[in-house]
Amino acid sequence: MKKIIIAASALLLACPAVSSVSAAAEGTECKAYVTISSGKDKLDLIQQEVNVTDIDSDGKLTINDALYIAHENTFEGGAAAGYASSVGTYGLALDKLWGIENGGSFGYYVNNTAAMGLADEIKSGDYINAFVYSDTTAFSDAYFYFDKYTAEVEAGQELALTLSRAGYDANWNPVTLPVEGAVITVNGEATSFVTDSEGKVNVKLESAGKFNIGATSESMILVPNAVVATVSGSSVSDDTSTTTTTTTNTTSATSTNTASSTSTGSNAPATGDSNPPTGDTGAGVTFAVLAAAAAVAFTVRKKNEE
Repeated sequence: MKKIIIAASALLLACPAVSSVSAAAEGTECKAYVTISSGKDKLDLIQQEVNVTDIDSDGKLTINDALYIAHENTFEGGAAAGYASSVGTYGLALDKLWGIENGGSFGYYVNNTAAMGLADEIKSGDYINAFVYSDTTAFSDAYFYFDKYTAEVEAGQELALTLSRAGYDANWNPVTLPVEGAVITVNGEATSFVTDSEGKVNVKLESAGKFNIGATSESMILVPNAVVATVSGSSVSDDTSTTTTTTTNTTSATSTNTASSTSTGSNAPATGDSNPPTGDTGAGVTFAVLAAAAAVAFTVRKKNEE
């Protein structure tokens, strides 16, 4: 563990130098895809395309910029009503997401990798997932993801997917774990497709169109997420194993449907347990052993930016 802390400190201290280089290389704008979940069973944005600019004038393109602009573009009342961030113990962190304030209990991932903070830089083509924790005591919400963001398939053909989740090993090192026994959803409706012990599943969509493929679990809280599938060809009418019923309370660049999740998970972290918390409160839970490193890195970064 001591070696991990030392290595993390060195990496964090190097971040300011790396940041300035990548920001210069990226220029003043990039295109990212933002997914936001405001709680259990709520998928508010699905891969919303965002043209990210340096909205906070810190000299780089960051998660904070992307989330702010996503709210400005899609949340009723704009970013002023739905989004807020501030500098906390671990640097810049969320105070409000999709209109919800819950003491900083948020998580955010870039390309399915846990972010250290809102000031993390992004680049064109990045996928950003931000969510509100349902379990604000043990932070047992499990961040899950499929092995692809989007998919194209013919109607009636099988789409092979692998479902994984972020977790910890016995030494609290981040690991990727398969999600077994998860029920696949299509546009928020449960199907007969269930993941195996390796998290693998073959999904068959019978109708042409765009669909959000998600997952639910009876053994854990899965953070709502989705693959956006484009199905081409003629609809197949002789198979009722999936549903194409849609709802309309989700904003998406590619669809207007809602995926869902269920919550019956445990309340105590353990080996291979659910989602590594991120964000301000989450970092306090997960990265307690890295507090010193984070503090040093933030001080250096702030001095660098000044």
